[in-house]
Amino acid sequence: MNEQRAGDALPSEQLPTEQHQLPTEEHHEGGFRPMTELIDAANQDVDISRGGPHYGAFIEQVRGLMDRARLSSPTDELALETIAILKELNDKLDAAVVDEWSAPTWTRVDLPGRGNITLPPFVVDRADRDGVEARITFRTYHLGGNRAAHGGQIAIGFDDLLGMAAAVHAGAVTRTASLTVDYRSITPLNTELRLHAWAERQEGRKVYVRAALHDGDRLCAEANGLFIVLKPGQQ
Repeated sequence: MNEQRAGDALPSEQLPTEQHQLPTEEHHEGGFRPMTELIDAANQDVDISRGGPHYGAFIEQVRGLMDRARLSSPTDELALETIAILKELNDKLDAAVVDEWSAPTWTRVDLPGRGNITLPPFVVDRADRDGVEARITFRTYHLGGNRAAHGGQIAIGFDDLLGMAAAVHAGAVTRTASLTVDYRSITPLNTELRLHAWAERQEGRKVYVRAALHDGDRLCAEANGLFIVLKPGQQ
């Protein structure tokens, strides 16, 4: 991202620490405290050290597994072998599980989709009060049918980037109140697409947002939504 990236953080006294395992009275943004790290409200760098230098490669391997699993039809022998390997891997990963406030996926703005495997991977090129511009790719895992992205996965991409646009525009933590997606044409897989999200207006705590997803000049989908600025203590 450029220097107007959404990764500029709030003042350090408002940032989460590893001790913030549960929302407290001080934890005034409730379950959305980590999102403050994505709001352009101060000239501080985001800590991208969580997860270590190999976290991106780790996530890419997980994404690759998800892609293969989406279209796999294993033999009984391969299924049993893979189950044993995955069980052993899951047992090892148990030792690395942390609470959500300490997880790298809120802060790794250097990685596609912040390294969050629940999101279609995207790279943010610009994020400021005028909107968010990103490049997003729906992978094999996001298949809906006939080589097209699943509509629900498209909505996930819209929701995350619209939320970023609303938060950066409002300079505050927001939560989705409503989201409507209009599918205009097929959204291809394994193709870098352009997603533009922006706030149309803000009325008090209500932030009205829109977004468009393009494959070149072709419009794949549009979205509009309403995001609500949270009060202190709200989740």
